[in-house]
Amino acid sequence: MKTELIVSVLLSVGVYLLYHTGQIGKVSLPFSVAAILGSALAIFLAFRNNNAYSRWWEARTHWGGITNNSRIFARQVIANADNAVQTGKASAEETSAYKKEMVFRQIAFAHALRLQLRGQNNLDEYKHLLNEKEFLEVVEKQNPANYLLLVQGKRIKEAMKSEILGPFDNISLEPTLAGFNNFQGGCERIRNTPLLRQYHFFTKLFLLVFMIVLPFSLVADFNKMGIPWLMIPLSILISFVFAVMGKVGEVNEDPFVNQVTDVPMTAICNTIERDLMEMLGEKTPPKLLPEKGFLH
Repeated sequence: MKTELIVSVLLSVGVYLLYHTGQIGKVSLPFSVAAILGSALAIFLAFRNNNAYSRWWEARTHWGGITNNSRIFARQVIANADNAVQTGKASAEETSAYKKEMVFRQIAFAHALRLQLRGQNNLDEYKHLLNEKEFLEVVEKQNPANYLLLVQGKRIKEAMKSEILGPFDNISLEPTLAGFNNFQGGCERIRNTPLLRQYHFFTKLFLLVFMIVLPFSLVADFNKMGIPWLMIPLSILISFVFAVMGKVGEVNEDPFVNQVTDVPMTAICNTIERDLMEMLGEKTPPKLLPEKGFLH
């Protein structure tokens, strides 16, 4: 953005000075040239921005699914395990420990996925949710979030054998776990597959061409109006508008780069942790509030 503004200022001032010293009086262009180029550029920018926003919204939809599925998973585990106590198949202490383990691991999954997508390595953020042995195993994996889902699946099978879960509980729990895999895969696809580089390259190129042509198309008309100096701020303003449109698409293209324009995964993970802790009857962490108007 700064580069585009600097280029626009230099071009506008340069064309103004050259025109009024008689150096380029014969090569000024009609405004229709800039208008046609601007229309073409606007269509190109709109197409790119729509695709970039679609990526951002898909990412947000996946995280909405992770939030809802986490609540469903916790409810299923808690309700099914409590039923084992009521029917006398398991003790209250055994089921309480199992519920806490499964729900805490689910919260850890959300944090692990967030850190993976943002390329961060501060795994201690979910260390308190796992026992020491499991945490040491997780940090050695190349895909901690996927490994945590594997452990969840294994522990469901083990709980069925010990009758903490019923013999048919897996029928409802397995689709929920599969949903987490699908949501993770969707996020990883967005993270690892950028928008076609042609859009990025040609947007920059067309914007530069437009910024070069614009002062030549404005200088003669403003000179006829007797206010030639007004060409400079107007040319900068028009270039600024198009540069902002291009920047919006650029920042929305990748929703997992830990910027204020990202999907607010930290806040979403905080919501998941608060909701699931509350379902367990545990103390909930404080709610994350916007910083300078933004949720991260």
